[in-house]
Amino acid sequence: MKNRKKVAFYTLGCKLNFSETSTIARNFNDEGFDRVDFEEVADIYVINTCSVTENADKQFKQVVKKAMKLNEKAFVAAVGCYAQLKPEELAAVDGVDLVLGATEKFKITDYIHDLSKNDMGEVHSCEIAEADFYVGSYSIGDRTRAFLKVQDGCDYKCTYCTIPLARGISRSDALENVLKNAKEISAQNIREIVLTGVNIGDYGKGEFGNKKHEHTFLDLVQALDKVEGIERLRISSIEPNLLKNETIEFVSKSRTFVPHFHIPLQSGSNDILKLMKRRYLREVYIDRVSKIREVMPHACIGVDVIVGFPGETDEHFLETYHFLNELDISYLHVFTYSERDNTEAAEMDGVVPANVRAKRSKMLRGLSVKKRRAFYESQLGTQRTVLFEGENKEGYIHGFTENYVKVKTPWNPELVNTLQEINLTKIDEDGSVRMEFVNKLAEA
Repeated sequence: MKNRKKVAFYTLGCKLNFSETSTIARNFNDEGFDRVDFEEVADIYVINTCSVTENADKQFKQVVKKAMKLNEKAFVAAVGCYAQLKPEELAAVDGVDLVLGATEKFKITDYIHDLSKNDMGEVHSCEIAEADFYVGSYSIGDRTRAFLKVQDGCDYKCTYCTIPLARGISRSDALENVLKNAKEISAQNIREIVLTGVNIGDYGKGEFGNKKHEHTFLDLVQALDKVEGIERLRISSIEPNLLKNETIEFVSKSRTFVPHFHIPLQSGSNDILKLMKRRYLREVYIDRVSKIREVMPHACIGVDVIVGFPGETDEHFLETYHFLNELDISYLHVFTYSERDNTEAAEMDGVVPANVRAKRSKMLRGLSVKKRRAFYESQLGTQRTVLFEGENKEGYIHGFTENYVKVKTPWNPELVNTLQEINLTKIDEDGSVRMEFVNKLAEA
């Protein structure tokens, strides 16, 4: 069919954004557009923005510039969290034609009437209180794994976070719909599904568009475990206060859920957790880690932590450092605190100088390297299952075991998107783990 318009997408930020970009892309497809790579010339460029990463505005401007270089007449649309929080700011960026907020982004094709450039970006952004309906989505970025969105928004009031302002109240997909999406994904020969959301442990709330709900996160996990054709399920990130013992126990015995948990901590100091308005103290975190270790000694446990929060003294930071050093965890994601407009923390006293934030961040990143190494060493000599990915990186194929150990072996295209039984043998110079096949598959 001639003259089909071309659309390209760029996603900044989290796995949830990737799943939503995929859904928006399918909408364009239904409207008769052809999707092309962002490096190619397109008629429309859609940028899904993020408000969490530092320099969000700078990143956005660079991506717009890239699009304009490829086609100066292209129509550029900004959607996502940053578009909800700072629509005017994005609309003023040279080259931007359309900015859509939290509820409008899923109806983007309704707003694209003609593709002529605007002098100033046109803004359609609802009051965030109106973001009360749920749009299910999933992404199939590579053929190995897919991100399946099960929940959106957040009712928590953490003092540093803009996500409730960008995404609205906590709301969930109906259980039947999640299962339907999971079946659609597994029918496409995808081996692993990663569950995503803003606060997935809160799953069930807002299932009917109100606060009433029939299902819990445990119900969701139990139902997904029964879906035929799915080989692996991974929980992306879950709040410690919402990760219940029953869920941990279920995962330990489950058919498809892998022994990998990512649990935000944010601080190892109870004083700072209170300032952050987190909904737990460090003792709860210790309980969760102990419970996981008790039923799944080989599980991988990842931790989010923020350094340089207002009021964080050297003593508070060292408390966090020692807490994490002694805790039996596998790796850290370290975030350097950065001020966000319209958050309580931005008004707090005790601002930590930027150079101190950077130093603390470096210390924790060093600790993360040490933790990951120790975790990998503890896995040497064990038998695991690895899911191989599709990229040839300098003559090697990489993959992850069920408990998130990154392995590598010489490139063999036959291994792509297959699950293989392996023994973990030694740690390579680049930090990944070398392996041997259990069933002596042709190691060409």
